[in-house]
Amino acid sequence: YKLQDQQLGMPGRATLELSGHDGYLSCCRFIDNSKMLTSSGDATCMLWDVSTGEMTTEFKGHESDVMSLSVNPQDANIFVSGSCDTFAKAWDIRSGECVGTFDGHESDINSVCFFPSGKGFGTGSDDSTCRIFDIRAYGEVNCFRHEKITCGITSTDFSKSGRLMFAGYDDNCARVWDSFSSTEEGANSVATLSAHENRVSCLGINHSKTS
Repeated sequence: YKLQDQQLGMPGRATLELSGHDGYLSCCRFIDNSKMLTSSGDATCMLWDVSTGEMTTEFKGHESDVMSLSVNPQDANIFVSGSCDTFAKAWDIRSGECVGTFDGHESDINSVCFFPSGKGFGTGSDDSTCRIFDIRAYGEVNCFRHEKITCGITSTDFSKSGRLMFAGYDDNCARVWDSFSSTEEGANSVATLSAHENRVSCLGINHSKTS
């Protein structure tokens, strides 16, 4: 990973290189101006001091590629990771330990995103489902699927309130789900956004504008 120096009128130049992973870098998230988390195909996550370029903590526990991570918006000491081993894990950066393992998916987890309250998180997987997990109960509380959707999910995010869950799919569509819909009633998508001509690889929500 290289930090870029953006100067007016000049191309970005790498000012710092963070080297430590043994596999491809899949995701990175800043915690604050001096700390950053990365996840990798080497099945680990790492915490970095970006002022020195040093790796300060390595998080081991996944058995396959870690595809995504998300920092708790209410407590930056906690983050979650999603892996090709089908598990999501919650970590405490103070101890460097896993504080929760979440199962339910049947294939690779490609995306994780924290619920705005910090009390839960969403996931998207190659098993064609999006799920919501409660970190207090250490369990799944909702699952979004449809019999006609057989492709994987690449990315996920929540609206500002958490009422809506957005997901990007390999079938060129993005879908919007009602986070509070009952699984027993059959969770139906609120909307399907279909304009792309290839897979939706990433999406993000402007939390200052959405409800």
